[in-house]
Amino acid sequence: MKAGGEPAALSIERDGWRLSGESIGEGPPVVLLHGITATRRHVVHGSKALARAGHRQLSYDARGHGRSDPVPKGRRYTYAELVSDLEAVVESEIGEGPFVVAGNSMGAHTAVTYALGHQERLAGLVVIGPVYMGFVDREAIVGWDRLAEGLEEGGVEGFMAALDHGLDPAWRETVLRITRERMREHRHPEAVARALREVPRSVPFEAMSELEFCDLPALVVASHDQADPGHPYSVAAAYAESLPRARLVSEPEGSSPLAWQGGRLAREIASFCAQPEAGAGAGDVGPYA
Repeated sequence: MKAGGEPAALSIERDGWRLSGESIGEGPPVVLLHGITATRRHVVHGSKALARAGHRQLSYDARGHGRSDPVPKGRRYTYAELVSDLEAVVESEIGEGPFVVAGNSMGAHTAVTYALGHQERLAGLVVIGPVYMGFVDREAIVGWDRLAEGLEEGGVEGFMAALDHGLDPAWRETVLRITRERMREHRHPEAVARALREVPRSVPFEAMSELEFCDLPALVVASHDQADPGHPYSVAAAYAESLPRARLVSEPEGSSPLAWQGGRLAREIASFCAQPEAGAGAGDVGPYA
């Protein structure tokens, strides 16, 4: 496919159910993982900058999200299962070559967990808006359960009513508009509600100290707390400090969060991938040949 062309649909079979995804561009692969209640479109928000920079950009809807199927009885929405989905996508779409994985929030924790077990497969790691700090936040679970209940009982508008608590007035309308648009993309809202209850109770890895052994080039994307307090700047900074080869980037204070700026975020990821320590850049031969 030519850089910047139309995405090609992907369908990854998972024991009788299906993950839905897409691929755009050609070159060194970058796999994008979205956050809870989001879809594959909400990592770089439709930007084709990675494809234009000479990368194959792969993204997929997490189980039960977007166009992907809900899991059958006996399967769950946990980080162990999310990592197994990523493994299936890599096996189906990438094969043996190295790649960069970039994840936002839930996707960030999935990416880090994958990296801890598969360092030899990765050329680099991008961590966007992490939240997990080595323990399950029981206070935060109350909020996740409130969102799940709102979605279960009132659909999208019930979810929105549950979300509209304590939002910064300067950002409230933007947050509500973006979130409403995102929530309308899910074909199986009951599965998203289940994920809202199960994912936050799941442990991706045991302790932040494990990150010290993740000897990979890493980019950590932080957002300032005024617009996005749910993804604290201090947590992203802790990841950047714990990962031995990490660089921290963010937006200027008072600006829209970098994680919301698809084009700029994609360019930051492309710039990171072009660094020699992150493997072969676009147009190089090296390990991607």
